[in-house]
Amino acid sequence: MDVYLPIANLSVNGLLIVLLGGLTGILSGMFGVGGGFLTTPLLIFYGVPPTVAAASASTQVTGASVTGVLAHGRRRGVDYHMGAVMMAGGLVGTLAGAALFQLFQSLGQIDVIISALYVVLLGSIGAMMGREAWQGLRGGKGEGARPVVRRRHHPLVAALPMRWRFYRSGLYISPLAPLLLGFVTGILTMLMGVGGGFILVPAMLYILGMSAGVVVGTSLFNILFITIASTIVHSLTTKAVDIVLVALLLVGSVAGVQAGARLAQMARPELLRAALAGIVLLVAFRMLFNLGVRPDEIFTVQPL
Repeated sequence: MDVYLPIANLSVNGLLIVLLGGLTGILSGMFGVGGGFLTTPLLIFYGVPPTVAAASASTQVTGASVTGVLAHGRRRGVDYHMGAVMMAGGLVGTLAGAALFQLFQSLGQIDVIISALYVVLLGSIGAMMGREAWQGLRGGKGEGARPVVRRRHHPLVAALPMRWRFYRSGLYISPLAPLLLGFVTGILTMLMGVGGGFILVPAMLYILGMSAGVVVGTSLFNILFITIASTIVHSLTTKAVDIVLVALLLVGSVAGVQAGARLAQMARPELLRAALAGIVLLVAFRMLFNLGVRPDEIFTVQPL
């Protein structure tokens, strides 16, 4: 079933794009990540231009996040106070990311920048997740269970002024920390078409010290509004959002996120993290390989 994408200017297999959206939705429900960190590079591998892939993926992540927030909200797994602070930083970060996107696009380097960012970020996150999953699996086979260590926020967070109470997360910290975290997420969303959850979730756990029970839902709540803002900005500035591509991805992701939420309750967390780490590292290595391979068609991009 071939479908023509007007903005990307190519025909794609519609069923394959729907299945890709389903994978994104499953990841959203299981890990609290938007899934764009895999959607964008996989679309690039398929032949979709990086600018269109990044802009359209951020739009598609919005749909997956809506159902994810509703599912976790029913279980009281969303800290709306924390999410609102991060959202405020993310909206500012989105505008900053749009300026960077247009700068790199005018220089003709946006495709290289997007690919390089994916290699660095996915490689780093995948390695850390894989190490943590391996330690968890080895610890489960030991003679006795390891003592549970109460998670604390990073010392740099503790040094920030003007503390607020975030009751659902069980924190008493400065709002500047989640504000800055949201700002970085907004920039990444604009440049890479990601929701930022693959960085946001570990940061919320190990830097902010949030309760594990609200991390996934709060991450999706923040991703929801940041990707909405990113879609609006992309539509007004880069004009790279392909609505046909977005619709195909949404068909799969809306159903996939519900399945992912159920799987997250059934599977062992260490095994889930190990599987995600393996997928992330494979994508990072493929992106690195593509950066060093001579393309079939040599061309240059000049600003208008």
